[in-house]
Amino acid sequence: LLNFRVTPLSRIIGSGVGPWPLFPSGEAIVISSFAIRVPRASGGYGPWRRAINGVAALLMLLALALPGPAAAGAGPITILGLGDSLMAGYGLAEADAFPARLEAALGARGHDVRIVNAGVSGDTSAGGRSRLAWSLAEAPDAAIVELGANDGLRGLSPEAMRDNLGAILTTLSDQGIPVLLAGMRAPPNLGRDYGDAFDRAFAELAAAHDVVFYPFFLDGVAADPALNQDDGIHPNADGVAAIVERILPSVEALIARIRTARAG
Repeated sequence: LLNFRVTPLSRIIGSGVGPWPLFPSGEAIVISSFAIRVPRASGGYGPWRRAINGVAALLMLLALALPGPAAAGAGPITILGLGDSLMAGYGLAEADAFPARLEAALGARGHDVRIVNAGVSGDTSAGGRSRLAWSLAEAPDAAIVELGANDGLRGLSPEAMRDNLGAILTTLSDQGIPVLLAGMRAPPNLGRDYGDAFDRAFAELAAAHDVVFYPFFLDGVAADPALNQDDGIHPNADGVAAIVERILPSVEALIARIRTARAG
């Protein structure tokens, strides 16, 4: 009988003392990321050596087919975009909505990412919380949470919004899903106390849940007529492009967290 064992090459190299001795004497046949030790023949090449070479060739093909350490963290990524009309793309063609434009921008930067549009126009933080479970049927690797604008427009309680967003972040965290939380600003007509409580909720939630934080989703776009539709609230195609450009570094920080988690 011939006995041999496959040893990961990383263990051989990492040992600092060369190949591990699997036989009293022998030679190492290194195949991609594996090594096989077989005993030296006492005379001639022999049919058993040809058999070992056949096994070695097969293992080489297997080794080339398996992902190595360098590939850790690689592979397609699915990001859930949980939000309201700003996520859904109200008034825009599907290709101009934030998820589609962000996906295209990430692809242009070499990221294999799919953005799932889970935006519902008119949704509040309570609505997002109520539909989170079925939104997770997409099995996302990460999530962008963009909610709260309609809470502010309706003058809903900042404390209730904080509770809803906190529940969403907790659920995502419990499932090991990294998050980018996009903040919102309260309409100025609701008063300073309301605005302070509203704005503060996002920053404090981001810190408490250790998520990537983008303080204001409409940064650089809000109140600019050239970047908004006629209602003055929803961004037009140029406005979405501006949002994507500004938020892109934060999304790439989110992707980095996914890669790190995958690499273990």
